[in-house]
Amino acid sequence: MNIVAIVQARMGSTRLPKKVMRDINGTPLIGILLKRLSLSKKIEKIILATSENIVNDPLVNYVRSLGYSVEKGSENNVLERFYLTAAKYNADIVVRITGDCPLIDSKVVDDVIDLFLDNNLEYASNTNPPTFPDGLDVEVMSFKSLKKAYKTATLDYDLEHVTPFIRNNEVNQLNLSYLKDYSNLRWTVDEEDDFKVIEEIFNYFKPNILFSWKDVLNLHKKNVLMFDNSHIERNQGSVMGKGQKLYKRAKRIIPGGTMLLSKRPEMFLPNIWPSYFSKSKGCKVWDLDGKEYVDMSIMGIGTNTLGYGHDEVDEAVKETVQQGNMSTLNCPEEVYLAEKLIEINPWADMVRFARTGGEANAVAVRIARAASGKDNVAICGYHGWHDWYLATNLQSKDGLDSHLLSGLDTQGVPKSLNGTVYPFQYNDFRALERIVNDHNIGVIKMEVIRNEGPEDNFLQNVRDLATKKGIVLIFDECTTGFRETYGGIYKKFNVEPDIAMYGKALGNGYGITAIVGKEDVMQAAQNSFISSTFWTERIGPSAALKTLEVMEREKSWNQISKIGKGIKLKWNDLALKHDIGIKISGISALPIFTFNSKNHLAYKTLITQEMLKKSFLANTTVYVCINHTENLVDEYINELDVIFSKIKECEEGKNINDLLDGDICHTGFSRLN
Repeated sequence: MNIVAIVQARMGSTRLPKKVMRDINGTPLIGILLKRLSLSKKIEKIILATSENIVNDPLVNYVRSLGYSVEKGSENNVLERFYLTAAKYNADIVVRITGDCPLIDSKVVDDVIDLFLDNNLEYASNTNPPTFPDGLDVEVMSFKSLKKAYKTATLDYDLEHVTPFIRNNEVNQLNLSYLKDYSNLRWTVDEEDDFKVIEEIFNYFKPNILFSWKDVLNLHKKNVLMFDNSHIERNQGSVMGKGQKLYKRAKRIIPGGTMLLSKRPEMFLPNIWPSYFSKSKGCKVWDLDGKEYVDMSIMGIGTNTLGYGHDEVDEAVKETVQQGNMSTLNCPEEVYLAEKLIEINPWADMVRFARTGGEANAVAVRIARAASGKDNVAICGYHGWHDWYLATNLQSKDGLDSHLLSGLDTQGVPKSLNGTVYPFQYNDFRALERIVNDHNIGVIKMEVIRNEGPEDNFLQNVRDLATKKGIVLIFDECTTGFRETYGGIYKKFNVEPDIAMYGKALGNGYGITAIVGKEDVMQAAQNSFISSTFWTERIGPSAALKTLEVMEREKSWNQISKIGKGIKLKWNDLALKHDIGIKISGISALPIFTFNSKNHLAYKTLITQEMLKKSFLANTTVYVCINHTENLVDEYINELDVIFSKIKECEEGKNINDLLDGDICHTGFSRLN
């Protein structure tokens, strides 16, 4: 019997990259593992099976330098990699060892092999169910069963994890169990905390690396505090999606884990949210595992009213790329786009472009301050992350609580900006009037509409006050633009600003924002310095021009408003049906609801959790796009109906925590919750 051990290892681990080459006392983890495994009395040959990715070259070179054979194969189809390796070396029996288990014990390996041989099995392990510490995992299979799996298995999970197909289909199998269950102990390396534990273990036994697993067990009994990685679940990696694994990796190298707070997985479903996408089209999104979802949530944070990957917009971008995106000369599309935006906003005369909403807000405020000759700004709503805006909280720590997020820290914002920005509440004209009279305001910057519309002629009163006092009035339409009108939502109220800003929907997913304004105000940009290299690239303007063309032809704002109104009505029907108190708000194309309950965040989490199981990305907010068909909306509502019935049970006394698979989502934007 030719018994071959195949060690599965690669450098591209999602959660802890290059872990197998991590050094402990001068020796990489993989070297320690191979040395310990080589003590087996049953194994004829040990082979490392890794992927063809060149990132693995240091691993390959190191293992070969130790005298071991190395085979390269598919990155994702690990089952194929195993089978081809076993076939090449004429294995009769295959022992599977994973490269992240440096405490592997040759005696345990031989015991599992003996169980296999003595009982003439097709498969044996010590993991089904586990009783040994995590990190001593051994699987033994016949070449025949491995070949059968290779020829038959089709599921991605089976291909990635090698043995599930065998376990689920071979009757002739047994498990090696220990007298006492130690499966709660974690001696493998998937996370940084795991590595620290393993490092301490080897430091304790240094220079000996061939101690037994029972020696480690005794150490654990004497010094439990050394083993502080128990918070990580066993086989977490096998149940986690690729996106969840990648997010763990991201949090080590990206502050906060994501570039945008609103896309942070904790805002949706901590530790469960798929986190990353591989492709998107219409209102469908595919995660890194290839699972398809209907996006009934934030739709790229509201950037895609025409749906993801709109053919005409994408084709315009492709053509731009082919012709060249950047040049020493300027792109003509910025002129064409400026003319189009002035046509849409006939009160305006001039336009400047940026690529993000935060940039556009900062540019607009700079221009407005220059035009008015005054520093102080009155704000209402959300206007980005820049210093000028966060300075609101220098004067009062809760200044932005009702405009953005509660408890925002002002670290990094110059304290000299204190007293330059004053918040006022929507529809509270008297408060704005007091601010203007008391603080020499030069700029009023506001969202035209928030969750509720203007009352008591609020917008016109603001306009009249700004005109009377020589104040520049800015309408922030980054979110509301092109959702209920062809242009700014201010058109619904017949009140015109001095500057309007557009973003999000303008490029249907491509980076472009616009600052549109009256000539006497916009010319003040020349009295300051406002300039950026990538404001001159060509993709954003090209995408925007085509987006506007499609919007105008399709009357997309009417479509999404109609869909959104329908969603609001259906939410209301569900609330009445289940006798649950909710508040429905938001513009028609951006409907929002909140629960009138102390458990509102837990209920929101439950919705996301259960809808995810039904292949929907959903919470309590929907950024509507034209691809949200009636049938999809009905499917969404039907699934939501089931969840509302569970929420009703919780309102009547059932513990909501019993229904949650993980932690409650974090609070997001106050205006959206």
